[in-house]
Amino acid sequence: MRSPSEAPRFARALVFGAVLLCAACGLVYELALVALGSYLLGNSITQTSIVLSVMVFAMGIGSLAAKRLGGQAARNFALIELALAVIGGTSVIVLYAAFAWWSLYGPALVALAFTIGALIGAEIPLLMTLLQRIRKQDASDAVADLFAADYVGALVGGLAFPFLLLPLFGLLRGTLAVGAVNALVGVALCLWVFRDSFTTWGRRLVGGALAVTLVGLAGLAWFSGKFELSAQQRIYRDPIVVSERSAYQDIVVTSGLDGRDVRLFLNGDLQFSTLDEYRYHEALVAPAMNGPRTKVLVLGGGDGLAARRVLEYPGVEKVTLVDLDPAVVDLARTRPEFLAANADAMDDPRLTYRAADAFTWLRTQNETFDAIVVDFPDADDVATAKLYSQEIYGLMNRALAPGGRMVVQSGSPFFAREAYWTTEATLRRAGFATTPYHVDVPSFGDWGFHLATRSSTPPSLTLPDDAPAQRFVTQDVLRAAAVFPPDRGRMPVKPSTLLSPTILDAQKGAYRGY
Repeated sequence: MRSPSEAPRFARALVFGAVLLCAACGLVYELALVALGSYLLGNSITQTSIVLSVMVFAMGIGSLAAKRLGGQAARNFALIELALAVIGGTSVIVLYAAFAWWSLYGPALVALAFTIGALIGAEIPLLMTLLQRIRKQDASDAVADLFAADYVGALVGGLAFPFLLLPLFGLLRGTLAVGAVNALVGVALCLWVFRDSFTTWGRRLVGGALAVTLVGLAGLAWFSGKFELSAQQRIYRDPIVVSERSAYQDIVVTSGLDGRDVRLFLNGDLQFSTLDEYRYHEALVAPAMNGPRTKVLVLGGGDGLAARRVLEYPGVEKVTLVDLDPAVVDLARTRPEFLAANADAMDDPRLTYRAADAFTWLRTQNETFDAIVVDFPDADDVATAKLYSQEIYGLMNRALAPGGRMVVQSGSPFFAREAYWTTEATLRRAGFATTPYHVDVPSFGDWGFHLATRSSTPPSLTLPDDAPAQRFVTQDVLRAAAVFPPDRGRMPVKPSTLLSPTILDAQKGAYRGY
């Protein structure tokens, strides 16, 4: 067995390898906190800003605190890696529990980010001390070598998180696995390369602590499925019948005990309830069908509910549905609760499904459509804000055939009044004439839409003469839907663009008390 004195080059290589892996683990902890925040609350910009700023600040504090730890550098480094493995590895569990049971998400996020950042910040000074024990070198050279390994490790962690850890293990088990790697690498480095820094009892104690840490993390990984289900059930009113994490979002389906109220949630946001989804989808689709409708484009709506309403209209020959997440479409095609609601619309021979980002898909195609139904989720983060931008509405303008109609779901004019009218301002800036309207959907509350055309005259809000039987929408309902009381009326707002997503600012504080 080599010792530092016998093989300094090999020992240094082991240290730099440990630096690389520990840096990768640290970045994964950081990304995990950001990812969980975006899953639970949306608004990824805010989550990322909080985590990054707190962690970087705490790294500076940890680096200063490590000045007093250099006397027992190997022992202290091993203990720090064990603490980092436990706290970082369990951070997702702790944060999820704080959200689901204690309503302490914000304080827990800051505390975890600070603690993890401080521990990461203490690593480099201690590693500098350990490197100098192997071979004396100029401080500038040692710093350059350490930071080079650290930055390469950050690259490894940043790439491993979305492409390896999440697909193979999921967020919860993935962070636990990274914690195990973190503990194993940090302690193994100290007990092997710097074993002379430990007494016999010291090696046994650190080795025992490593064993306890690994067993604890493995136990939590085994229990994680039950924990996640319990935490989710705490959040949702009705029993969960489907819970999965797709490549794009967290998907949960709940069902009331009598099976009448089935609800779809994406990243915690309600998408529909089978008790009243017909109100939403009839109001969404009917006005857009009062005109040419041979070829219809549905953007979003992977649950098939808007497509069902479109396919009920006579004269519809082709429907193209573009939705990012195939996992939602699979539910729409296979789950009995979905099939009962969408009448198996996703397998109608007239419908073609495209698994694609709507913005990218619109940029790459030149086909035009007689009617466009836009059923995107609300713009509560950067990814969805682009779906309400002037740029994408410009692409829709190009895709809408002359004389065609387009309808856009636009959120609640009561709870998100500014965001609702921002959507209209953006549509108008993109060259559309618009007619706003809103209806009552009990699961959502007061919910609004915008009917748009490429002409200079706002489109009439009317029900087609040949419309299929409607449970909710009538001409009188549509006439009333165009009337807004003063507290929900039009207000001065700026259009939303890719570089200036004003709709995100408009959404801040919206749905308070919802």
